[in-house]
Amino acid sequence: MNPHFPERLGWRGLVPKKFSVRPVCLALWLAAGAIVPAQATDLIQAWQSAQNHDLDFLAAQSAHDAGQTQREQSSALWRPNVQASATAGRMTSDTQTQGAQFFAPALAGGSAINGANFNTSINNGTLDRWSLTARQPLLNGERLAQSRQLDTKAQMADLQWQQARQTLMVQTAQRYFDVALAQEALRVARQQEQSVQKALEEIRHRYELGDAPITDTHEATARWEAIRAQVLAAETELQLKQAALSDATGIPSTQCVVMEPLAGTLPRSPQTLSQWEEAVAAGNPQVQLQRLQVTLAHEENARFSALSSPSVDLVGEMTRDHLSGSGDYGAAANNLHTAMVGVQLNIPLYSGGMRSARHEETRLLANKAAEDAARAQQQVALQTRAAWLGLNTGHARVAALEAALRATENRLSATRLGHQLGERSTLDLLNAESDAANARLAWLQARVALLMNRLQLSDLAGHLEQAQLEEINALLEPAANTEQYLTGGN
Repeated sequence: MNPHFPERLGWRGLVPKKFSVRPVCLALWLAAGAIVPAQATDLIQAWQSAQNHDLDFLAAQSAHDAGQTQREQSSALWRPNVQASATAGRMTSDTQTQGAQFFAPALAGGSAINGANFNTSINNGTLDRWSLTARQPLLNGERLAQSRQLDTKAQMADLQWQQARQTLMVQTAQRYFDVALAQEALRVARQQEQSVQKALEEIRHRYELGDAPITDTHEATARWEAIRAQVLAAETELQLKQAALSDATGIPSTQCVVMEPLAGTLPRSPQTLSQWEEAVAAGNPQVQLQRLQVTLAHEENARFSALSSPSVDLVGEMTRDHLSGSGDYGAAANNLHTAMVGVQLNIPLYSGGMRSARHEETRLLANKAAEDAARAQQQVALQTRAAWLGLNTGHARVAALEAALRATENRLSATRLGHQLGERSTLDLLNAESDAANARLAWLQARVALLMNRLQLSDLAGHLEQAQLEEINALLEPAANTEQYLTGGN
């Protein structure tokens, strides 16, 4: 191998002799000085911004606020209902009373008169009517079931809010690390592109000197074009991940520089799988929601039971009717005043079979809700097992990939030395560089997967809090050359 190959592989061999490097470097330095570097955004900043910008979370917050009103609705079912009404209009009234008896003290020595007839008539008279009614429920099975349903729905709103908050934590971390991994994948692809480009220049130069066949040139060109396609795909993927994080947090992609979990010791779980399963069965929001759905279905069934049909209410009513005008017997006026306080008993006797049909329907739906709850608990148990296994095997996986990374870096150093001495080919060097870059990417992916499994375990158990995000945040360090990935450009 030509001993001058190492020089041709450097940038000196790619720059024409008449081309001055210093003015270009000076211009690049001045341009870089005019740009204010973006500040690194850590995971806690992303989480705090997401709480104010994520649309799903904001919708869940509104749903939670609406759900809190159902407790007041439940209490209102047992408070008195007062209703006032007033009527004004035209009315015709004819009354005939025959065989009446009345006593007139001033007539006939105060004797009673039997067989008297009383007739009144008002045609198209003026009517004024008002009434005031109050009703206080005392015993009502259907209303009791409705009240319990409203309380249950308020509890469900609390759980849904807790679930939405924890889901946003997990999603924010996932989106954040998606950008970090896409950023690293693009860095690897661009590094390989530069290496292949240098190799292509070398092979073309060797071909011109007659030291390499044309097939080597075609092979290097094909590999360079394939790498260019990978770079374009990686740039697109990074832009999509940046857009997803920006939409959720409100932080523009041009200002969001993510960091990578490179420092510190990864968290471990002191709990056994059975302990996690018990914690998840007791605290998982989804499982608790399904159980409340069962309670809700049973209360709906109770609304249509035979014991819930009778009701007892305390009732009070005041009414006044005034009708005036003229009729067949001349001018007349009718006044009616009533006032009543009592206890009212209502017993539905027959509803055409509707009540019994609804009772049977709700009973079957309650059975379905119980089966759905059992299925949800089964699914959550599988998710718990998967996250726990991922966490516990993740440490061994990270350690193995770290050892592989060190080995590939040592191999790369040896291959570079061998290439300089002419004992290794350019293809060997390219393969060593590619393996080292991919090993680092795989190691970073394993660290991210372990951290996400830890968050998912806490999420499944229902006790994911910001403190756990802060533990992960302490592992973050700025990635090398992150500024070039802000816009996904070259």
